[in-house]
Amino acid sequence: MVNTPDLLSLLGPAISRAQQHLLSLQSPDGYWIGELVVDSTLCSDYVAFMHWAGEVDPELEAKCVRHILERQLPDGGWNIYPEGPSEVNATVKAYFSLKLAGFSPNHPIMVKARERARALGGIEKTNTYARLYLALLGQVPWDAVPTIPVEFLILPRWSPIHFYTVSSWTRSMVVPLVIINHYKITHRLPDEQGIKELYVAPEKTPRLHAKGLKKLFIFFDRILKFGEDHQIRPFRRYALQVAERWMLERIGDGNDGLAAIFPAMLNSLIALRCLGYHPDHPLYRKAEGDFKALFVEDEKGFRIQPCFSPVWDTAITTMVLARSGLTINDEPIKRATEWLAGREVRIPGDWVVRNPKPEPSGWSFEFNNPYNPDSDDTAMVLLALRTAGYEPEDSAMYDRGLKWLLSFQGKDGGWAAFDKDVTNRLLEYVPFADHNAILDPTCSNITARVLEVLGTYGFTASDPVVVRALRLLREHQEFDGAWYGRWGVNYVYGTWQVLKGLQAIGLDMDEPWIRRGRDWLERHQNNDGGWGESCASYEDSSLRGRGRSTPSQTAWALMGLLSFRDCFRESIRRGIEFLLKTQNKDGSWDEELITGTGFPKVFYLKYDMYRNNWPLMALSLYQQRISAQVSTGATRGSVHTELPALTTRGSGSGLKPGFGLLKGFFAKLNHG
Repeated sequence: MVNTPDLLSLLGPAISRAQQHLLSLQSPDGYWIGELVVDSTLCSDYVAFMHWAGEVDPELEAKCVRHILERQLPDGGWNIYPEGPSEVNATVKAYFSLKLAGFSPNHPIMVKARERARALGGIEKTNTYARLYLALLGQVPWDAVPTIPVEFLILPRWSPIHFYTVSSWTRSMVVPLVIINHYKITHRLPDEQGIKELYVAPEKTPRLHAKGLKKLFIFFDRILKFGEDHQIRPFRRYALQVAERWMLERIGDGNDGLAAIFPAMLNSLIALRCLGYHPDHPLYRKAEGDFKALFVEDEKGFRIQPCFSPVWDTAITTMVLARSGLTINDEPIKRATEWLAGREVRIPGDWVVRNPKPEPSGWSFEFNNPYNPDSDDTAMVLLALRTAGYEPEDSAMYDRGLKWLLSFQGKDGGWAAFDKDVTNRLLEYVPFADHNAILDPTCSNITARVLEVLGTYGFTASDPVVVRALRLLREHQEFDGAWYGRWGVNYVYGTWQVLKGLQAIGLDMDEPWIRRGRDWLERHQNNDGGWGESCASYEDSSLRGRGRSTPSQTAWALMGLLSFRDCFRESIRRGIEFLLKTQNKDGSWDEELITGTGFPKVFYLKYDMYRNNWPLMALSLYQQRISAQVSTGATRGSVHTELPALTTRGSGSGLKPGFGLLKGFFAKLNHG
């Protein structure tokens, strides 16, 4: 055990090393970008695509195969996160890609994989998006794939279900899918490349099955299939034109591919082929170039990223460095803030359909994805710029960005990721909703981050917009005091975010319901002093807060605990010791496990920057808090010591002109 003065003496060098490491990763243009690490399914999908297109690059296929083989589990299957169990879609896709690449079904690798795939339920248990590639290559009949009619795009917006009642990521995947579903261009494989052996009941034709309300949608699906078979589709030509135009607009100049994310980008390549675009067509070549930019190859081997995260990574790292002592006068911070300010989106994107009033603003996750700015990135950028003391050339930028963000508050008082009030639960029963993310509901962690932003910009707990958000956070608190983490794994992430947001907006952190969050974090501290939580907690809530300690999750828990007045707690000291003893000599931390979430239960992301920026932020916050209390003679029992106010280096005093008017505007808006 290290006493407090000795701990403080270790903090300075550790913080300095961490700062220098992050600074060494900054690009010449001013941004940071870490790799997004995912499972083997991306390489599996690309192998299937090459065979469907009839354009197999043997060298690239061999690289994909190596990537897939390296991730096979001892039981023969493939998982979707490290330490997770074999998963049926990943296993079937991997087996199929290996078979396409020439592996004999008698190879020991294939025997084990086949046994595991069948034990998991075989082809019959795969989801819509796995079956799509199987259907394109003739391994399942199209009747086994949910029909996604092109006419879905032209349903009137007054109807309870239409194109803009689904999440933005669903829209970007669905548009190319409706085109693919119309043409059904199937590449028939030789029998030796097929995977009929993965059927558990090969004598039966796989069909869509469901229970409860989902049965009604399966019935509708059969009606749609009947219409398809008998050419009963009077609006088809017009709907196809709408789908093609929508997709082309989001592939063209100013965009890094459709929604700048792997599934939509790969599906768009298939859809363009279905529409007759030649591989040499300029638009196809651009889409293909954007897609191949996701390929990564280094000493670790070949892999495919799902997308790029420069805005998110730069905003977090800028804020971390600013809170650890760098100022706007430091060249790295100056370049980073200027780069971030230059990424503001100034066109009306897809969000305008459900939220038409605000002036276009916001920030997206990727380099160029102007149709899809999101609340979380916008909140983080506003927080980073304000914390760093950035003075924009466009004096209206802060007002515009904050007003845009505030306009996305939902009916329940919270914030979702991309859209406003995309919450029709009926849609969860449609057959193609099995990616577990057809909706974009509000969530505690984004809502709490917005509160942190509002606290930084002068809002208080009595402002109507804040009152509504606080009501949602109280309603979403779990029975044991924790909060669910939609965009990070999982309850450790959600609980930290909420506690930080509550503190930033000025709540009394001694209120019993808030202290329950701190108690939950302390109960789930590991024996080594750190915190960890597995992606398995999304499947089994009894596993919440349990898992091998990681630097990022330890930092989140520490920052949650440091949201309270008492920073001399044993749990905090042990957590800080964990971060200090696990730091590498170059200032970095190692982290192999996934702590980021794409679609719970379906797709997870390892943000490689998390292992380095969040620990630095936790160490810096602890240093500031403990130094302030030690210097004033405070002790562990001095629970009434006030938290230091958040200072904005180089930002002058008070709020920017116009914030008072902005608050008044939203007060009137909330009073209706």
